[in-house]
Amino acid sequence: MFLAPIIMAAAVTGAPADWARMTHPAGEQVQSIGEYSNGCIAGAVSADLKNPYYQVIRQQNRRFYGHPVLVSYIGDLADRAHEAGLPILLVGDMAMPRGGRFIKGHASHQTGLDVDIWFRMVKKPLGKKDLEKPWALTIVKDNFLETNGYYSKDIYTLVKLAATDDRVARIFINPAIKNQLCRDTPEEERGWLHKIRPWWGHTAHIHVRLECPEGADSCVKQAPIPEGDGCGTELQGWLDEIRHPKKKDTKPKPKVKKIVPEQCIQLLQMN
Repeated sequence: MFLAPIIMAAAVTGAPADWARMTHPAGEQVQSIGEYSNGCIAGAVSADLKNPYYQVIRQQNRRFYGHPVLVSYIGDLADRAHEAGLPILLVGDMAMPRGGRFIKGHASHQTGLDVDIWFRMVKKPLGKKDLEKPWALTIVKDNFLETNGYYSKDIYTLVKLAATDDRVARIFINPAIKNQLCRDTPEEERGWLHKIRPWWGHTAHIHVRLECPEGADSCVKQAPIPEGDGCGTELQGWLDEIRHPKKKDTKPKPKVKKIVPEQCIQLLQMN
């Protein structure tokens, strides 16, 4: 991959604060670099901040950048949602201008291929204040085993539309919601549930992760998803863990420090 000459000499290590200081994208060629949880993006583009069918929340955080494929995916999803009669979508975090590690909030979202889509949808566009400090719609009961009364047909439709796109690698969602989707989907129509992956949290949004785009030689793919719709033993394992949590290890293993790709360090050093 070619990066423009480094023209800003600065001592950077790839720490979260380094990425948070970046105010604009850099790099002449679009490229997702490294792993989803240890990488960056060159040539990132902004989401459409004036799209009639989706709004980007908390724009003051500058987390609305991504690979052009991701921005295209979000626009296409919003169009399909509108055609299906859904309200305006609320788009949460994508990536920072050059990707990289967040100071807080995410381990991934580093390569411009992840986006959070909220379950809350709005009939009218939110004003500036509500966009800056929006409230989230949680659709899981306090026991984390079932969905609550806010779960709806519209939410089911949104998740299905999000998953039925060939660009999507997987979608992270709370186990209780995955369980509800399995219940609501006929056996012969469950192909798309394969991509819906249970994960902790994710009670108020789906976390969509796209495949490494074609030609993205520096993008590291994840391991393939296990075969099947995930509605059987795999899902029950998650629900059993919620019912009977395992005792935490009193001596947790030390975390392995990840080495930031050299291409990402170069990206940080550009103006």
